[in-house]
Amino acid sequence: MTTEATPTPTSTSPTARQVWTRTRGILLALVLLLVAALALAVLRSSDHHGRLDPRSADPYGSHAVAALLAGHGVSTRVVTTLDQARRAAGPDTTLLVAAPDLLTNAQQSRLREATGPSGGRTVLVAPDSPSVGGLAPGVTAEPAPAFDTTLAPACTLPAARRAGTADTGDGIRYSTTARDADACYPSDGLPTVLRLPQTTGGDTVVLGSPGILYNDRLDQQGNASLALQLLGSRPHLVWYLPSLSDVPAPDTGKRGFFELLPSGWLWGTLQLFVAAALAALWRARRFGPLVPERLPVAIRASETVEGRARLYRKANARDRAGTALRSTTRTRLAPLLGVPVAQAHSPEALLPALSAHLGGDTQPLHDLLFGPPPGDDAALVSLADRLDALEREVRRS
Repeated sequence: MTTEATPTPTSTSPTARQVWTRTRGILLALVLLLVAALALAVLRSSDHHGRLDPRSADPYGSHAVAALLAGHGVSTRVVTTLDQARRAAGPDTTLLVAAPDLLTNAQQSRLREATGPSGGRTVLVAPDSPSVGGLAPGVTAEPAPAFDTTLAPACTLPAARRAGTADTGDGIRYSTTARDADACYPSDGLPTVLRLPQTTGGDTVVLGSPGILYNDRLDQQGNASLALQLLGSRPHLVWYLPSLSDVPAPDTGKRGFFELLPSGWLWGTLQLFVAAALAALWRARRFGPLVPERLPVAIRASETVEGRARLYRKANARDRAGTALRSTTRTRLAPLLGVPVAQAHSPEALLPALSAHLGGDTQPLHDLLFGPPPGDDAALVSLADRLDALEREVRRS
């Protein structure tokens, strides 16, 4: 009794151990990156929890300021929407905007319309280019930040002169075109605190740094005195905490997609595009002409054919496989029939020569060499057998 030997496969799939060996380094790097991101997020969230919130007793909160003002008869009320902030504006109210840069242009205009004629005081905490021009016309944020934390008043504003030195320098510097503005606590010649009087009796205070409002810095320098005088000039203090969930003001005009995106996203996208272009140029460069290199191993033709066939089968590409078989057969038949290879794929040139060589009708030959793709695997196998038989017959005759 004889047993049929199992043919040795010409290609093998990677085992689970090989896949793990190849990918474990990438997986480990991804896990470490995820753990580092989570740890950083936890640390940052714990350090800045309740930032500039008068209800928060954390280091970056402002509960100490609210308690200090309450001791001097000033009530503090927290609002989180633009409509609440607009309704609260009045001659006996100080409106503090904790994060002006979160407001859209439309929200800035509506807030300015409410606070301008109110006769009260508006305090803007560290407004930058996105908001300072809309909420404090005539004021410009300078791109270079101030590096001196503790600064002297260097102005005639009574509140600043009584407070003395304060931690106002670790924020933003400003320049203004208003002639009657009080420019205080300068750094490199540019003020970090501005007071802009209004014709209605109110004023706008631009505070370049939130440092004097933090719980852990209120007892340093003249921070407490300056905060008390800037925020306690009216009996009521409305503390506006803008957020991304605040519904923007309705806009009746049509705005495009790019107009809805903040300017920072557009600049970020442009930078990513430039980085991608530079990376593409770096990867595409060539160090001189290509040099042919001998293969380290010799691959048998049967393995190449089998591998390509498996790729066709995996992709279910019977049409491509049939086209490849017909094209190769036509290329080999053309020299045998005296047809130029350049015309091997033209039915008008190849079929008459083939019919004259074998005899018979050209229609079956046309269907065989130029017909539709096979509909299933059986039809593909049959096509391969018929093409092989045709080539053998041409060679014999």
